[in-house]
Amino acid sequence: MRGPVTHPRTALGRRGTRTAAGALASAALLLPLLGAAPPAGAADDTGRLQRAFTDAAAAYHVPLSVLLGVSYLQSRWDGHGGAPSVTGGYGPMHLTDARTALARAPHRDEGQDDPRGDGARPLRRPAAAAPAESALPDRLKTLPKAAGLTGIPAERLRDDPAANVAGGAALLAASQKKLGEPLSGDPAAWYGAVAAFSGADDTATAAAYANDVYGAIRSGERRTTDAGQRVVLTARPRLAPAVGQMARTGLRKDSADGTECPSSVSCEWIPAPYEQFGTDDYGNHDLGDRPASQGIRYIVIHDTEGAWEGVINLIQDPTYVSWNYTVRSTDGHIAQHVKAKDVAWHAGNWYVNAKSIGLEHEGFLAEPDAWYTEAMYRSSARLVRYLADKYGIPLDRQHILGHDTVPGPTPSTIPGMHTDPGPYWDWRHYFELLGRPFRATAGRDGGLVTIRPDYASNRPQYTGCTASGQPCDPHGSSEVRLYSQPDTSSALIKDIGLRPSGDASTTDVNDVASRAETGQQYAVAGRQGDWTAIWYLGQKAWFQNPARKPTAVNAIGLVVTPKAGADSVPVYGRAYPEKEAYPADVPVQAVTPQPYKLLAGQRYAIGDMVRGEYFYSVTFTTDSHRVVKGKDLYYEIQFGHRVEFVRAADVTVRPSDR
Repeated sequence: MRGPVTHPRTALGRRGTRTAAGALASAALLLPLLGAAPPAGAADDTGRLQRAFTDAAAAYHVPLSVLLGVSYLQSRWDGHGGAPSVTGGYGPMHLTDARTALARAPHRDEGQDDPRGDGARPLRRPAAAAPAESALPDRLKTLPKAAGLTGIPAERLRDDPAANVAGGAALLAASQKKLGEPLSGDPAAWYGAVAAFSGADDTATAAAYANDVYGAIRSGERRTTDAGQRVVLTARPRLAPAVGQMARTGLRKDSADGTECPSSVSCEWIPAPYEQFGTDDYGNHDLGDRPASQGIRYIVIHDTEGAWEGVINLIQDPTYVSWNYTVRSTDGHIAQHVKAKDVAWHAGNWYVNAKSIGLEHEGFLAEPDAWYTEAMYRSSARLVRYLADKYGIPLDRQHILGHDTVPGPTPSTIPGMHTDPGPYWDWRHYFELLGRPFRATAGRDGGLVTIRPDYASNRPQYTGCTASGQPCDPHGSSEVRLYSQPDTSSALIKDIGLRPSGDASTTDVNDVASRAETGQQYAVAGRQGDWTAIWYLGQKAWFQNPARKPTAVNAIGLVVTPKAGADSVPVYGRAYPEKEAYPADVPVQAVTPQPYKLLAGQRYAIGDMVRGEYFYSVTFTTDSHRVVKGKDLYYEIQFGHRVEFVRAADVTVRPSDR
């Protein structure tokens, strides 16, 4: 997230109305379909949504497997209680109505950091806001079109899952007719219509989307939705779609020339400008020579806090900041802006920036409900797998960081660090897509736990999504809350870096002081009944972890503890070299301890061992750029919600089960 800039969504306008052509005929067709559905309160009817798919497929002559496959890639069949996605998509079919969904007051995370994160160069802010959007693209207004095709009121399409499924079926049928194709019962004959349903305006993106849908049909899927509905897509492993239909969609051909993306995603090059302006100012990234000059060890996951068109305008402003890639919500399309060899300004910590690649995802931390599409998750995961393989980045939560887990580089920066993608990003599902699901690796005596609540049913109460102190809508979450005692009435864990005054932590959606997140590993500090304690920010922190519904799994690994005789050791927000390593023409960078301490008797999980390193780059011309490498070694550790660093010379490494 970018901080206090004009929100790209503010020009979306007020809610409008549409007149539906052919509404009466379509409505007559749908009356038996919708009337047959049991009332919404029939909690014991767990097959209601499956029947809605079956009925809509029959009513609109769309193959059931196609309808189920498209919906799976949109929402994994979840309804999200009628709440919109990050791009204003509603229901299992993700029918978009952006003017209605996104016309609310903007909300962003509270970070005020310098995205570059380097005191050697002063903070710069954008000179201008993003240009206003004049019109919404068709991909963000499919729900009004579905209302016109079916005669079902827009409000019902947003709130009623059965109506939403019918609207999606109508859109698919309309696309099939537009292509001049018959309403065939053969799912292989619907490739073009599925590609068009993506909303993409180029063949590469539409094909990537359609291929994912047909991949789901071939493999089959089954799951219980967020509303407790059991849905099954029967596998058809030998299904071969008619990919030649793509030529008749009329979509433009797009080129991936210049991009660093896997062939399994759609990617385009929209460069961030490297330009000089004024006397000593330049933007919006630094030229480098990675991985030859310095390794790439991290990938940082962000959300944009803005809609695609506005964000793409911003990245092309040299006075703004930068990141390497943006992923679009509706169809998973990717734009690359900064080459991997160069250093983008995105994480708020220069050490992390210099050794990372930043991925922005179209969306919002909380709106108050802001779910991400399956198309986005899948496309992002493919890109991360590709980058991790190319640069040797381990696929774990110590290397695949959220922006909210990047440490403040110095004590004064901690309160201003960003909090995206926030508690509603589904890390458990994301790592399943990465092929690295979080599993137990030890028994009860392994000494570590990996946080892993069930996302859908894990719903801690947050506040501040729409107004300070106001409860957020219930929502699945990747995080567990941490208490000072094994009792929900006890005080939340405090973070003296975030609140140096010692003020209490809160349940605000942006307050990361007392939260542990899926995939993060911590050393066990105790157990009591349904509670587990971990070492966290120098304290014993308790979270609910009942055996019947666990929120963590046992693990084993390496931990650090202070060397014998030391009461405590300092913790750092960056791994910079010792002063003796700096050449005469590079200013020595202070290795400033954080306000935290790693105390004797406490243990913290190791994420990596790194050598002290600093990338000196404060001028537009590259002749003065230097990569300073020291002899001091550091361990990256999971210290609180964010990672931190300790000097290897200060600690002892041991197995977690000893």
